[in-house]
Amino acid sequence: MKKSGELDVRGTLVRVVKIGGEDYVCLTDMAKLRSEDPSFTINHWMRNRMTIEYLGLWETLYNPDFKPAEFGRFREQCGLNTFVLSPTKWIMATNAIGIVAQAGRHGGTFARNDIAFKFAAWLSVEFELYLVKEFQRLKAKEQELLGWSAKRELAKINYRIHTDAIKGNLIPAQVSRAQMNIIYASEADVLNVALFGMTHRQWQAANPELEGNQRDYATIDQLICISNMENINAVMINDGIPQPQRLKKLNEIAIQQMRILSEVEGRKFLK
Repeated sequence: MKKSGELDVRGTLVRVVKIGGEDYVCLTDMAKLRSEDPSFTINHWMRNRMTIEYLGLWETLYNPDFKPAEFGRFREQCGLNTFVLSPTKWIMATNAIGIVAQAGRHGGTFARNDIAFKFAAWLSVEFELYLVKEFQRLKAKEQELLGWSAKRELAKINYRIHTDAIKGNLIPAQVSRAQMNIIYASEADVLNVALFGMTHRQWQAANPELEGNQRDYATIDQLICISNMENINAVMINDGIPQPQRLKKLNEIAIQQMRILSEVEGRKFLK
């Protein structure tokens, strides 16, 4: 269990944790809104027929290991004055995954967000609305961090491109002398030939059924490589290097970078 955030719902702090890659919201924190004994409040909610019906349906939809027979027994017993149901009893009997009970100082009862929203609504409709709003804010913040992580990983890959040694076989084919003698109409085609081995027009002729250009069908490694080549080509143009020499140099760079990128194993843009 890993804490992924905390929701401030009108002064009530509610923990959110990651369990198995899924968000679980702390019912114990929310229950303190109703009484000083959160366990009593949660147990009281769980003995409600509508709660049991909802939990059973949720587990049926999302949990292939759910035990419907045990769920049926609870459904028969609910409504009786002697009926008591705790999170631990529910989990042990039905093999439920929607609710998790964690012991210890920082433990408590946690539930998947849709179940937690149901509990919040039972406590207070107003509290539920503010909880959902705060949860959405937390998820939006996580998405921003994921975007930052992706950019950071790209920067790390680019750093390796400029520092790693070249080993192994060549990835793009080396440009021929005939290709070097051609004066290309656009700088885009210089890059296309250096990396893909053909101009845009040649690619269209070879792929009449496809729309766009070869860059639209490039891999992430090729896109990273061509982005670097664009910067290098701009520097060489400013230095007055003739196009044939630039093409030869860019092709060498493409071979080097694609070889390095092909050896980068286990890249994870979103952690």
